[in-house]
Amino acid sequence: MWLLSRVTAFVLLFITLAQALKFDIPALPKGTNKPRCIRNYVSKDTLVVVTVTASGNKGDGQTLNIHIKDTVGNEYGKSKDVAGGETRMAFTSHADAAFDVCFDNTMTDSSRKTMGLVRAIELDVDIGADARDWAAIQAAEKLKPVEIELRRIEEVVSEIVNQMEYLRRREQKLRDTNESTNERVKYFALAVMATLVGLGGWQVFYLRAYFKSKHLI
Repeated sequence: MWLLSRVTAFVLLFITLAQALKFDIPALPKGTNKPRCIRNYVSKDTLVVVTVTASGNKGDGQTLNIHIKDTVGNEYGKSKDVAGGETRMAFTSHADAAFDVCFDNTMTDSSRKTMGLVRAIELDVDIGADARDWAAIQAAEKLKPVEIELRRIEEVVSEIVNQMEYLRRREQKLRDTNESTNERVKYFALAVMATLVGLGGWQVFYLRAYFKSKHLI
């Protein structure tokens, strides 16, 4: 049992991809700041949990807003004036697309005292199996620690298989597009060659007829 637990933990160490990002966002005057976005790809109908831990306090001269959207136009949530703690936002993706977690830090007071203000951000994005509350599942189904770890591994492996299948379909679609383009280019080149040959032949007959009409040949 102990060995199985160690093996399970070792496998999870290599197959889990969730990592926290830490960075600072300076406060800028309204109209001059540009959102800073972190992009991730997600498959359709996948659970995503975004956890943001921000420094500072509300009313300290800066306002941090969070906006989550994907590249095909779906909106997944907004959170305004985030500061001094943890903010969690969960959603289920509507399409196979990349989504952006965007941060916008606006200076609310233009006095010198507020110059140089920043928000320290820690961002953690959990996707799929990593986003599920396994402790709650374990308690609800009364599973042993090893059983819940194996359940988690099974879901992660299933996600990897689905992702590989998606990549295979994408590769097949791109290959079909490439072959179709090659066929069109080939026929276009043949049409151009036939046109040039026909034009050259017409020029020869035209010049021959012209010179005959002038009694030059």
